[in-house]
Amino acid sequence: MLKDWLAVDLEKIPVIFLTVVLAYAGLVVLTRLSGVRSFSKMSGFDFAVTVSIGSIFGGIIMSENPSVAQGLLALSFVFAVQMLMATVRQRWDFFETLVSNSPRVIMVGSEIQQDQMRAARISEDDLYAKLREANVFHTDQIIAVIAETTGDVSVLHTGNQKHISPEIFENITASERIVRKYPKPAKP
Repeated sequence: MLKDWLAVDLEKIPVIFLTVVLAYAGLVVLTRLSGVRSFSKMSGFDFAVTVSIGSIFGGIIMSENPSVAQGLLALSFVFAVQMLMATVRQRWDFFETLVSNSPRVIMVGSEIQQDQMRAARISEDDLYAKLREANVFHTDQIIAVIAETTGDVSVLHTGNQKHISPEIFENITASERIVRKYPKPAKP
């Protein structure tokens, strides 16, 4: 049984190689046609598309009887749906709010926003890990921490900056808490 598990039929090696080359070439062409957003993680939908692409690509290569044409057609449909979704989200704000999570302010200065942490389902241990990852040594360095729509956590910190540009925080749940704490300086 172990022997079968580790064995490869020598006559299948050229088929596997050709499948990989064709699938890879097709993936490169589709990526070039669809643009830089192809593998971005700008939204949860983009992340799902990236996982789907990897799954289909792996399926093409690992299939016992690979159909490169069928796999490339499936990849083409995934790329087309992603481009359609990106266009629709760009044109109609209501669709954006329908399909995407809203980013959330989970920390303002050194104050943890417990209500937003619960809503984002992020623990304090997770938060502190992200702060360490961002080289925060003291909570006094923090301006804000945002749970992004992709699941990433953005840590905005600095040594002495205490004023912010409010437009950076538009469309973020509870962003008024940041703007209130760090108002834009008055013009002289």
